[in-house]
Amino acid sequence: MGELNVATVTRQPEVLLVDSQDAILQRLHQLLSAHSYVLHLAHDASEALKVMATREVDLIISAAHLPQMDGPSLLARIHQHYPDTTRILLTGDPDLKLIAKAINEGEIYRYLSKPWDDQELLLTLRQALEHQHSVRERQRLEALAQEQNTQLKALNAELEKRVASRTAELQQTADMLDLAYEELKHSYATGAELFSLLVNQRLPSDKQTNRRIIDLVRAYCKIHGLDAVAQRDLAMAAALHNIGKLSWSDSMMITPADWLHHHERDRYRAYPAQSESLLMTLEPVQDAARLIRHHQEHWDGSGFPDHLKGEAIPLGSRLLKLAVDFIELQCGLILERHMNSDEALVFIRKYAGRLYDPELVEGFIQVCSVYLSDVTLGDPSVKVLGTRELAAGMLLARNLNADNGMLLLNAGKVLSQPLVDKLIAFETMEGARYSVFVKLAREPQSGT
Repeated sequence: MGELNVATVTRQPEVLLVDSQDAILQRLHQLLSAHSYVLHLAHDASEALKVMATREVDLIISAAHLPQMDGPSLLARIHQHYPDTTRILLTGDPDLKLIAKAINEGEIYRYLSKPWDDQELLLTLRQALEHQHSVRERQRLEALAQEQNTQLKALNAELEKRVASRTAELQQTADMLDLAYEELKHSYATGAELFSLLVNQRLPSDKQTNRRIIDLVRAYCKIHGLDAVAQRDLAMAAALHNIGKLSWSDSMMITPADWLHHHERDRYRAYPAQSESLLMTLEPVQDAARLIRHHQEHWDGSGFPDHLKGEAIPLGSRLLKLAVDFIELQCGLILERHMNSDEALVFIRKYAGRLYDPELVEGFIQVCSVYLSDVTLGDPSVKVLGTRELAAGMLLARNLNADNGMLLLNAGKVLSQPLVDKLIAFETMEGARYSVFVKLAREPQSGT
């Protein structure tokens, strides 16, 4: 059997180990530390209760014989004050009174004998946490169902009011589009950015992307010398590309694209065409609207809405795709994980020829290295390597983090061969693949 499915929980389970003997604690710690648990150690009941008071402990394994208070009494106390914590007794002798006390007063999940079988202990621990998670999930769903049933009548009563409010909101949006048409006659870019602000007001500040996308597109146009008409159309497309999302719910607006449910994915794939449809009545932005329609097409033809391929995709749409994905990857709007700027560029380079025009990718990366001060990928001395390509003497150019966000190594660390070997072993154990930003350490100058 595999590990507990941590994808269904929100954090690593916390396990408290209690035994008066250091050797036993260390053996348990060594056995469990290779698994995705947060471990706490205690030598007696007093230490254990202090941990319980400060941490959200999911499971406790306690020895039967402890100083001050025996294991069953401790587990009974925890059952009384922390009933959600799963309790397991570890006993070195078949003391039926102690076991009965643990079962009756501590309501333990199970007891194990010393010396224990490692695989049996791991299996018991995993099953206990899986059972605990299923109970918690059932309780959560029951509470949710009760809450939803309570709200159902109120929601039905409010339905007409909400429909009227939504209609008014859509009418207000349409009215704003009409008003913006006059403004666009005088200043297309200013009008486009007005709508950009309207879209962004629906989002939390850390997920407001339009301003950054507009600035990045303008930087690209300036560095690569695009003509004024192309610059204007691309800037307006950057400002208005996601106006078709205005009718989405707030939760859908901030959900990563790869987490959307099936019916939501259909709405997601429709937004470029919907954005174009909203803008096509405004003659000054019709060219920008065409760029918006195709900015989610993929170089290999797997995109949407029209499955255009290669150079059949308008150039401006290909550039907008790069800018939108670069910013949204950092805001957690495409994948659940928030990437930093270099990681986003590694992703883009990886999918050149599949999602992105391979002829544009390197030029785009160079623009980002000028536009953003925290991009190291634009530095020709910086290399992105897998762990098995690392060698002693290389210098970390960026912090190295595990997939769960834990900092593994700080930028500026000079790698040694034992450190490289540990990274490879850790990567193998985690089933991950790390991209490491490094540059060679300077060679010592002659005569020094």
